[in-house]
Amino acid sequence: MGKEKMFKVNAIGSFVNVFQNPHFTNPKLVNHLQQELEMKGKWKNTVFKNENPLNLELACGKGDYTLALAQKYPNRNYIGVDAKGARIFTGAKNALEKNLSNIAFARMRIENILNFFEPGEVDEIWITFPDPFPKKGDAKRRLSANGFLDMYQKICKAGAVVHFKTDDLPLFHSAKESIDDFGLKTLYYKEDIYACPLEFEELSIQTYYEKSHLANGRTINYLKFQL
Repeated sequence: MGKEKMFKVNAIGSFVNVFQNPHFTNPKLVNHLQQELEMKGKWKNTVFKNENPLNLELACGKGDYTLALAQKYPNRNYIGVDAKGARIFTGAKNALEKNLSNIAFARMRIENILNFFEPGEVDEIWITFPDPFPKKGDAKRRLSANGFLDMYQKICKAGAVVHFKTDDLPLFHSAKESIDDFGLKTLYYKEDIYACPLEFEELSIQTYYEKSHLANGRTINYLKFQL
């Protein structure tokens, strides 16, 4: 790990809005005081001090969507989830600088998410530009694979909505197939969303990765489905 990444990983350990799972076999999170916490079912009361809807951005990267949505909807709580501390650093630091109290970040592996959220605790999920895992043998690692859909269904309230945004067309098609196979309802499905005026204002939010993809001439695709 380079010096800059090491600095960022170490720095988030002191951020009050970051919770980390340092040992992936231990379903506990550590806060900025290095206290080990059991957060399952306690996010709203413990972190946000309210009963507002809880929204997750999975594989949040630098947290661009988390930040933008939290500013747009101050009466909703947002948690950016990613396994990479150096990525979370940017979003968490910006949230602190902007005094956004409805944002937190969780450094954890998404495949372990059932350890940190109780059934029905989450109201909405955003998945923006996840790793496409193009090799057939890695299909189960895609965040749209049936194993992950099952997890989302367990931690979310009935009828919760999941937003899926990607520049990778094979992944986009694969996600739609998974959703259909799982028996979930597709609410919206569109390739190349910028080919005409956007139908949802939230889609105008562009992540660091999306801007890079657009600069390289790639198209952006969006899928919205219901659990």
